[in-house]
Amino acid sequence: MPAASGTQYRLHRAGPQGEVRATVTELAAGLRELTVGGRTLVQSFGEDVVAPMGCGMVLVPWPNRVRDARWTLDGEPQQLDVTEAATGNASHGLLRNTGYRAGDHTDHAVTLLASVFPQHGYPFRLDTSVAYTLDDDGLRVTHTIVNRSSRPAPVAVGAHPYLALGDVPTSDLTVTVAADTWFETDEQRIPVASRPVDGTPYDLRSGARVGDLSIDVGLGSVQQVDGAIRHRLTAPDGDTVELWADDDFRFVQVYTPKNFPSADGPTQAVAIEPMTAPADALNSGTGLRWLDPDERWSLSWGIRLTRV
Repeated sequence: MPAASGTQYRLHRAGPQGEVRATVTELAAGLRELTVGGRTLVQSFGEDVVAPMGCGMVLVPWPNRVRDARWTLDGEPQQLDVTEAATGNASHGLLRNTGYRAGDHTDHAVTLLASVFPQHGYPFRLDTSVAYTLDDDGLRVTHTIVNRSSRPAPVAVGAHPYLALGDVPTSDLTVTVAADTWFETDEQRIPVASRPVDGTPYDLRSGARVGDLSIDVGLGSVQQVDGAIRHRLTAPDGDTVELWADDDFRFVQVYTPKNFPSADGPTQAVAIEPMTAPADALNSGTGLRWLDPDERWSLSWGIRLTRV
């Protein structure tokens, strides 16, 4: 039977910490597997299932939610398709159910391509690509978007990896995120205010044990650490998996479900979702980028393993 997520692009290369391997899916250009020296760096899922809880997906041309699937363009109301029935919102962009086509493909890299066509609530044409390239210690992901419309198009980018660190239970890992603000949300999970993280469960700047958290929160004012945006999961022995990102990714969603479906049953997981804009950016304009006709935007993030 064909895989539920389509063609599986299996990448490999030698590295100083052992072989680096990844599996990328045709559906949603998703990251399904990543290991360094046999050590797992992301939550995986089987070929025979649809990615659970958005696992590994690319989120374009917006991440997170749009209130009531509505926004306004040049004074004209726009009605997107509702893709989150429980809230009535449009969620995670327009490519999450799209099969990408293959571009360049080598043993250690693959570029996947997909177009956003004019449609309900989004009257723009975008050409997009996602390039996955293995490094010595992990993976680099580069998104490129070109506006093929005759007028400026609003765009934001996100990704939805769930990080892991080998056999260490996720609940025992410490998550560290250098973000100074959090977004208070309403019953539709749409931001209504941005507030300082000080004194809240969302202050992850000094680290917090994942098992002690029960959060699904958007964070903003993400700060650079040692010249780059860096989010980290650290094991008790000091080994670390790091999600790094370009300066474009000034927002992040942190989600700590305790019921992530694994082969062994529900388990604790942690999603660290780099985003260029928070939820409802099409309405608020926060973090939204307007690409001129034929303008190209490229930006990168990645995952790496550091051992003590």
